[in-house]
Amino acid sequence: MSKMINEFIRDLYKTNEFIPLHAPTFDSTEKAFLLDTIDSTFVSSVGKYVDEFEKRVANYTGATRAVATTNGTAALHTSLHLADIKAGDLVITQALTFVATCNALFHLGAEPVFVDVSANTLGLCPNAVDDFLEQHAVLSEQGCIHQKSGRRIKAALPVHTFGHPVELDALISVCEKWGITLIEDAAESLGSFYKGQHTGTFGLFGAISFNGNKIITTGGGGMVLCNDAALGDRIKHITTTAKVPHPYEFYHDEAGFNYRMPNLNAALGCAQIEKLDTFIKSKRELAANYKAFFDNSIFRFVDEPAHATSNFWLNAVLCPDQETRDKVLAETNGDGVMTRPVWRLMHRLPMYENALRGSLPNAEYFEAHLINLPSSPVSV
Repeated sequence: MSKMINEFIRDLYKTNEFIPLHAPTFDSTEKAFLLDTIDSTFVSSVGKYVDEFEKRVANYTGATRAVATTNGTAALHTSLHLADIKAGDLVITQALTFVATCNALFHLGAEPVFVDVSANTLGLCPNAVDDFLEQHAVLSEQGCIHQKSGRRIKAALPVHTFGHPVELDALISVCEKWGITLIEDAAESLGSFYKGQHTGTFGLFGAISFNGNKIITTGGGGMVLCNDAALGDRIKHITTTAKVPHPYEFYHDEAGFNYRMPNLNAALGCAQIEKLDTFIKSKRELAANYKAFFDNSIFRFVDEPAHATSNFWLNAVLCPDQETRDKVLAETNGDGVMTRPVWRLMHRLPMYENALRGSLPNAEYFEAHLINLPSSPVSV
């Protein structure tokens, strides 16, 4: 079967060369914008492309405000900080995620609480969250409190895994029931919609990544989305070292972050976002081809949830068992077709092995059975 998979993927990409998991796509537009930035000499954190990129992302997503940052982790760290996540707080999230989700909590002195993902979305399961809270939490004047430790459960942090939106209506209801803040890790889901509304615009904040392997890239970069203009101003202020505007004086009114996206990176983003709809069209066609190929096979293609329109950032299939998964991974990569397993679950990493967690049957199943397939846009 691995040979057939390799042949199919090589036919899709029309090459016998190495096929990466997800590569960026550039043309003359990126070069022109970058050269314009270099010629202007404004290559760092001041320049027209930063403001323009923020406006374009806000317009595309429907967010009231979008603020550019150096990377997705910085966007998430800022979001959590402004959501009043403090040292000792607990945040419900998923063990099936990239490590940056938990690292942003770590740097605030907060800790993750791992709850299972949905079998339909691969993202945080509302029922699992509610069940965990019913068993282990209580509402008090101080908020949602973990009974055994007495610590505050401050927020829920779902990840729209591989671009597939989580069940947001149900998750919002659970958050409202328990008085916890919803913050979206939308790093992978630019161009994904839940019931017609863009991911990252449902919670207090949403964090996007523009890493080199994302659907559009700024090389390194991120963005915080929010639907409150005053909060947007606050994000901009604290991510630009909390400097008070002045023609020449340096005055900072609080301890801020140096998370400013350079103009050079934003120029790349402005060129890339012009092609976002084209990329998504290509990636959805690629997903349809994968789905048809794996239909009636021993593999199950991971499709978008019924409530969602996904960007299909990374395509994935589920193998019948871990032995098959390991064989396919070895043989595809051995033939120069890059595939990969899902991330190792966060509670299996040394820095998060003692984190509180519920039962994780779905996350553990995906860890043992899932393979990501090459997902770069085709024929763009």
